[in-house]
Amino acid sequence: MPRITLTASDGFTLNAYRAEPSGKPRGGVVLLGEVWGLNNWVRSVAERWASHGYLCIAPAMFDRVEFGYESENYGQDQFKVINRIFESYSHATALLDMRAAVEAASAAGKVGVTGYCFGGANSWRAAAQVAGVAAASGYYGGGVPNYIGLTPRVPTQMHFGTRDQGIPLEQVEQLKAAHPDVDIHTYDADHGFCNSDRPNRFDEAACTKASARSLAWFHKHLG
Repeated sequence: MPRITLTASDGFTLNAYRAEPSGKPRGGVVLLGEVWGLNNWVRSVAERWASHGYLCIAPAMFDRVEFGYESENYGQDQFKVINRIFESYSHATALLDMRAAVEAASAAGKVGVTGYCFGGANSWRAAAQVAGVAAASGYYGGGVPNYIGLTPRVPTQMHFGTRDQGIPLEQVEQLKAAHPDVDIHTYDADHGFCNSDRPNRFDEAACTKASARSLAWFHKHLG
């Protein structure tokens, strides 16, 4: 079954979505979703990674605060729920949950971490702080100043939209300056440009280009 559970090193059990390739896997991918949880779009991205030959594990990163949370509601009213979740969300325990997902994905070989928005920022943290990660490719991770001081320990790639009002280009430039070895790309697109379930944000051309770069990155560093 695609829905599984993971057990973190402190004993906490969280939900996850598992997508398997049809043949022998090239490696593993941990997919860190947006603030909407393991919703339809995240599951579709997990299946896309599986179609490329990777065992994909998408952990439910909010389960410690609101177990089983996921939403198809992209409206502003949903941020009342999200803001409440963030009041109790812990980056420290999130690292444990990401590690549990990496361990599950490692059954397929080397593991890459990717993610979007909230998951994009966590991709960077995983590249710097989670054991077992071999490469990372994150998308429009907000709060850049909060992780600019972390140095990835593995080959890392990041993608940002030039029209993203929540991530000023000055922050992206600061990230580039602080981490010249990181492969950073910008696109003429808004925040959330890869979420095909959000027509007002989705930019097919930008997402196709960025996704191809992520795939090539993981082919290079994972297999």
